[in-house]
Amino acid sequence: MRSKKTKYIFVTGGVVSSLGKGLASASIGTLLENRGLEITLLKLDPYINIDPGTMSPFQHGEVFVTDDGGETDMDLGHYERFTNARMSRLNNFTTGRIYHSVIQKERRGEYLGKTVQVIPHITDEIKSCIRQAAQGVDVVIVEVGGTVGDIESLPFLEAIRQMRYDVGAGNTTYVHLTLLPYIGAAGEVKTKPTQHSVMKLREIGIQPDFLLCRTDREISRELKDKIAMFCNVDTGNVFTSPDVGSIYELPLELHRQGLDERLTESLNIWSRAPRLERWEDIVRKVYSPGRGEVTVAMVGKYVDLKESYKSLNEALMHGGIANDVRVNLRFVDSQDVEEKGAETILAGADAILVPGGFGVRGTEGKISAVRYAREKRVPFFGICLGLQMAVVEFSRNVLGLSGANSLEFNEHTPHPVVTLMESQVKVQDKGGTMRLGTYACALKPGSLAHKLYGEDTIQERHRHRYEVNNTYRARMQEAGMLVSGHNPELNLVEMIELSDHPHFIGCQFHPEFKSKPFAPHPLFSGFIRAALAQREAGRTQA
Repeated sequence: MRSKKTKYIFVTGGVVSSLGKGLASASIGTLLENRGLEITLLKLDPYINIDPGTMSPFQHGEVFVTDDGGETDMDLGHYERFTNARMSRLNNFTTGRIYHSVIQKERRGEYLGKTVQVIPHITDEIKSCIRQAAQGVDVVIVEVGGTVGDIESLPFLEAIRQMRYDVGAGNTTYVHLTLLPYIGAAGEVKTKPTQHSVMKLREIGIQPDFLLCRTDREISRELKDKIAMFCNVDTGNVFTSPDVGSIYELPLELHRQGLDERLTESLNIWSRAPRLERWEDIVRKVYSPGRGEVTVAMVGKYVDLKESYKSLNEALMHGGIANDVRVNLRFVDSQDVEEKGAETILAGADAILVPGGFGVRGTEGKISAVRYAREKRVPFFGICLGLQMAVVEFSRNVLGLSGANSLEFNEHTPHPVVTLMESQVKVQDKGGTMRLGTYACALKPGSLAHKLYGEDTIQERHRHRYEVNNTYRARMQEAGMLVSGHNPELNLVEMIELSDHPHFIGCQFHPEFKSKPFAPHPLFSGFIRAALAQREAGRTQA
């Protein structure tokens, strides 16, 4: 049987960061997948950290977790949300990970005494990682992080330059994402930043085949012709990546311009026309929901940057899509709750969500938010730390265990209702050592969790070191806190809920990592449905 000849699309960026290479790559994946092609995506990150697991969410945004326990760049979340491709630790490589691998090989003597150099040893390792991720698919989309001109990106750019000669020009194409700024004083869009970005890329030895120009307005054919001429690109291969009201509109916009058609022509791929009906339906529900809107208060620690909770924000939107309602997110700093009180900050919210996080800062505010939701009977959803804070609140205010807390925040608490996992006690290194990846959870028949999932056993992704202390489990259940999900192997508490509450549920795992706009996660669909019911009940009472 003849093996597949994999095609490669390399996506680079210039001028400034945060232009949206991840969304552009994910959108290209969407279009090709909806043409019947089997695709995967790969992110190459130039920073020296082995992975983003130890990086601050204020600097890097959220850490996305894969089924196999990889802590990866947040763009892998976009890849999974936009496509059916399942990411793994093989879909994200950093400079640190590449160098670590090469140094290990050198220590084992695999280079047979040769001088180890950036070229060919580092670049060969990068190419090996690209080929490994590309096995068994029609097209692999490789996004190179950072900006052309960054010294950190040079080995990755050299590696993808070499790939054209390794696999053939007909099997590779280069897409360069760049900026077309509008200068208000001049009243015109300027192309010079794009010209210089492409010039820098060509100095490295890469001639882009496609330009994807980020802009906040339509650009004329004359301007496209100018860009094409100065950048040595076919006029038909100059596209715009405009600002859109919803990220889920971007695949439709790029298809409207014909990007997928030109890409398949460039790579000599025969495929059917894309089937984008479900994306059109998603965008319709985002822009024109039939059931109005609900307000969800997200009581978190990293509210200054929406990127810190990217997958969570999107999963809540997916819950809105499932219920044909717009979700208005109110980002609440848990420290504000501590200072001003839950009643003042959370009044008017149709539902309250307490997400994950690390460190003691703001935890008392999260506990206050949980108490407000429990006593005011507002729909509540706690994720990871959110579940743990719900257990602490219940232990203090229902069980009467004064000073109950997590050992993470108070090593001397008289009631450690949340404790360090046994497997974590002797762990010294911080990177990649948490309970990571997919684990089984058995659901209690008749529980809210069981009703929402419609399954007896589920598989969800984790990222934590602490767990509910089983010593207090019986007392909590006797007082009304149901353990509705547990890990059958280690008997760990995975889900809790209150049966006498309209909707009060918590999970130790991160369901947001598995939610998609065309397949909303049941916990988020159920949560937004409860918020909708809360809104309707409030209107009735008014």
